[in-house]
Amino acid sequence: MAKKVRTSRNGDNENLVSLLGNFVPPHSIESEMAVLGAMLLDSSAITKSLEMLTKDSFYVERNKLIFETIVQMFEKGIQVDVLTVAEELKKRNKFDLVGGSEYLASLMENVPTAENVEDYCKIILERSFNRELLKVCGDIIYESLKGETDSLELIDKAERMIFQIAEKRFSKNYVGIRKVLHNIIEQLSQMVEGENKGLTGVPSGFIDLDRYLGGFQKSDLIIIAARPSVGKTAFALSIARNVAVDYNIPVGFFSLEMSAQQLTLRLISSQTGIENHKIRTGNINRNDLKAILTKMTKLSQAPLFIDDSPKINLVELRAKARRLKAEHNVGIIIIDYLQLIDPPKAESREREISIISRTLKQIAKELDIPIIALSQLNRVVETRKDRRPQLSDLRESGSIEQDADVVLFIYRPEIYGIKTWEGSQESTEGTAEIIIGKQRNGPTGSFRVVYLKDTLRFDNGDFRYVDEDVIAPSPSIEEDYFEDLDVEEDVDFDDTDDSF
Repeated sequence: MAKKVRTSRNGDNENLVSLLGNFVPPHSIESEMAVLGAMLLDSSAITKSLEMLTKDSFYVERNKLIFETIVQMFEKGIQVDVLTVAEELKKRNKFDLVGGSEYLASLMENVPTAENVEDYCKIILERSFNRELLKVCGDIIYESLKGETDSLELIDKAERMIFQIAEKRFSKNYVGIRKVLHNIIEQLSQMVEGENKGLTGVPSGFIDLDRYLGGFQKSDLIIIAARPSVGKTAFALSIARNVAVDYNIPVGFFSLEMSAQQLTLRLISSQTGIENHKIRTGNINRNDLKAILTKMTKLSQAPLFIDDSPKINLVELRAKARRLKAEHNVGIIIIDYLQLIDPPKAESREREISIISRTLKQIAKELDIPIIALSQLNRVVETRKDRRPQLSDLRESGSIEQDADVVLFIYRPEIYGIKTWEGSQESTEGTAEIIIGKQRNGPTGSFRVVYLKDTLRFDNGDFRYVDEDVIAPSPSIEEDYFEDLDVEEDVDFDDTDDSF
């Protein structure tokens, strides 16, 4: 077991002290004294200081005691001045410990003006954050030198602790109702008149899904579930393509089952309309190649980041997600799929899945972005006559349903030999139903989409692209490519030429 980190009397990390010797952590005694002096002189300075500081923001121990005493007196409605504070300290047997009347008087003498208390508080805060960073670094260095803790656990601990410091550093104060109303009106105006009408979250590109959800909302965990070979990856990749290509929103895609190359081949098929099998086997003609070159420019410019690590644990996933957010400001993360994440060892598989789903929800909240996780359904769904999935079919853990804000099911009766949709004579061929089995903050329901199995793409309707989707490749790309193939410029690329 790792040795518990000890802290010395003045708040220094003893691990840090042992490493740096007599190094004195950053602090500003003058600023601490100025703030306390201002609080003794002016009650408004107490209010301002309370908004910015806590007892632990101070470095000097007696300054912590005085600040704590002033705050507690202020909260009880007791008048604060040098005499009343002195009396309160005497009652607590702390008067001599803080330096008595002489030190209290020096506090008032050392404050240039109480009006500048916020500036003094900022100095104290800056030094306090520096000390916290030093404590984290000292702890990590100390544990690294001991070598008793797994390095990935240390990395996760360091990132988590630094992120907590950053959250405090950039925490927001209260805001007036006028500003809140202004922001709401601005958001509503964008919803009514903007490009993404009616959406408050990340658009999926699926019209009916966005109508139900209003887009994927920040900090939400969205589960997309289906039986194997129904099209989970295809649906998730269609969403990723829509978000990154059509809306230019950065997307992080963790693929634990397929390689980045396989996913990209699917994207090329989806983007061009050329059969995925033909692209994968190289059975394309020159017109197909020209179509790929024409469409690949826009696809190559899309902010889509794929991680195809075949085995990833929660520590690695959290670290990579943080990095994607910090470096690329991803608006959404997609994970394919939940059951393939390497879990911490637990007493049962159900408990392991529970830990995974809860951690994914925590990451979504921490990064303030939606996270989509694909999930398998158990075989029970196939024992029903219509094979329609429901929440109880979520594989291995009811906690997935509990942790998820939204649960979507993909239902394709076609693959079970069901020829028509229930209650109608409409063919099920090439169509799918997306079932909203759970929405924490909205209605449930279902809608149909088109499934283009040759290109492994889900779509709102007929497969076509508007002119804006077509961006001609730079001449150098096309010329270089055909030059490598030793093809003459005057060759007539005919559709009938199926060999390549």
